Amino acid sequence: MSDVQGEPTGTGGPPPPPPPPPAPAVPASEIQAASGPSGPRAGFWQRFGAFIIDILILAVPSIVLVLLTGQTVGQILGTLFGVVYFAYFEGGPTGQTIGKRALGIRVLDLRAGGSIGYGRAVVRYLVKSILSWILLLGYLWMLWDREKQTWHDKAATSVVVPVDAYPVRS
Repeated sequence: MSDVQGEPTGTGGPPPPPPPPPAPAVPASEIQAASGPSGPRAGFWQRFGAFIIDILILAVPSIVLVLLTGQTVGQILGTLFGVVYFAYFEGGPTGQTIGKRALGIRVLDLRAGGSIGYGRAVVRYLVKSILSWILLLGYLWMLWDREKQTWHDKAATSVVVPVDAYPVRS
């Protein structure tokens, strides 16, 4: 029998082919260019650009604080503002500072894949501020590290990843 009058059931050739698999979120060429063993990673220039944006954002209030309170107090308050800024944004649920959001990257926990939390974000910032400036080796470390981690990533057991491969969940 058939659903359509006048057509026999069970006729017709081979079944239709299965649908093609969905395309990956990130082109394979990009994944291989900036990928660690456990998944895609943000590239050096993306991270550098996000850092420059964040530094420019932090420079404005820091300069105002120095002008209002003097050099020493202004620098201390500016540093505290930087700690709060990076801890709040990188330790929050999205793992994105304003610069990271602008360039489509985010910080994630290396093992669990979620937020690193505020405490580890502070550790990450302090290591970034203190150790990473030694000949810039802490920043450049990601260029030859298997997981594409900087020293501050290693200290916080975090990774920086592209948002298109690891979307922000609302």
